[in-house]
Amino acid sequence: MWISGCSVLGTPKSSAPAVPVSPNPDAGPLAPLLEMMSNLPQGDPARQAEVFQQAKDAAELQPTTSNKLRYALALATPGYTGADPVAAQRQLAELLARPETLLPVERLLATVELKEVEQRLILQAENARMRDVVPNDSHDKLLALNRRLAAESDENAKLRKALDEARAKLEAITHIEQRSVTDRGSGAPHTP
Repeated sequence: MWISGCSVLGTPKSSAPAVPVSPNPDAGPLAPLLEMMSNLPQGDPARQAEVFQQAKDAAELQPTTSNKLRYALALATPGYTGADPVAAQRQLAELLARPETLLPVERLLATVELKEVEQRLILQAENARMRDVVPNDSHDKLLALNRRLAAESDENAKLRKALDEARAKLEAITHIEQRSVTDRGSGAPHTP
């Protein structure tokens, strides 16, 4: 089996080259599970759906502990459309509620996957919360900026009006001064 871009437990890794995984004789019952988890996110959508449906059908038609674990792991494997971490969490928790029905290596794999799924759900919830907070925060900032812009526009309008009034007064004073200078130059009596 080959694993490309996924850890043995199906978690995304950095874009590492495909690494051959030699079957471990001690992982006997896990080998097919690990292979499924490795292949699920890598196949084309039709193949992914087929592998997932096989796991689901086996769990429903022959609900052995191994088939239920296979289905739970298929649900837990990220990177394809059938992944459902909430359902995987429920399925894995149910399996681990009766640990005596699992082989020790199956129990270990189920425990690790359950913790990984729980962490993924926590991160998804935090991401959703952050997406909700950021737009509200941006919206509030935008409203504050709009209020500030409106206030500054009003202030600019008042200053423009005051400037126009000051110019009008200055022109009136200039006109009066020019008339006064003209009147003095012509010898006409000056009336205040």
